[in-house]
Amino acid sequence: MTRALIIIPARLTSTRLPDKPLADIEGEPMIVRVWRQAHAAEMGRVVVAADAEEICTAVRAAGGEALMTRPDHASGSDRIFEALNRIDPDAEAEIVVNVQGDLPTIDPALIRTCASVLDGKGPHIATLAAEIVDLEERINPNVVKVVGTPLPERNRLRALYFTRATAPHGDGPLYHHIGLYAYRRSALERFVALDPSPLEKRERLEQLRALEDGMRIDVAVVDTVPLGVDTPADLERARQLVKKARRT
Repeated sequence: MTRALIIIPARLTSTRLPDKPLADIEGEPMIVRVWRQAHAAEMGRVVVAADAEEICTAVRAAGGEALMTRPDHASGSDRIFEALNRIDPDAEAEIVVNVQGDLPTIDPALIRTCASVLDGKGPHIATLAAEIVDLEERINPNVVKVVGTPLPERNRLRALYFTRATAPHGDGPLYHHIGLYAYRRSALERFVALDPSPLEKRERLEQLRALEDGMRIDVAVVDTVPLGVDTPADLERARQLVKKARRT
């Protein structure tokens, strides 16, 4: 596999769940659990890019690496780009994996799968999706769908569009987009230099900026959607999942 670097952006402020990265899950802050899962992917260096010293302190206390970044970044992509240039100034890492800081139960295998999409030539960015099996999710605007065309590789799509609408129309599967990204270093640099695009602002989906600029995003289709923690109910579910995993 091409040399990769995993960066986890973490922002202390959250409207629905205050101090979310520091939320306790079975005795550890959530951000530490995300760091552990990313480290378990065994892809090399894992760095948390934070906007608050409290996050850095928690990660370092657990033996992880954390970097304080500017607090005014508009997105996680901007935050990881700052971190990338500071921790890897000689550009040794060719692939940058963005693991969101609110995925405390993410399977390390999903991280490896996402990065592996960039092993071949073609895509600038890689991401994940899972087939939607719940009817409610098909019509839920909070469930982002990826519209893609099948590639010759098994369980691979080339993304044509991302939307909150129920799409595409007609018979056939719909795919739930999973917000995990792997970028070629040059693609991340190109992406963060772009202004927000019209469709990005309309759908409130950052990845559309890349598509509107002509960048190619390939998607690995996987079996499960990792739990993203956005609300107190999500946090409680994450706690139960971690507790159950410890018993098995």
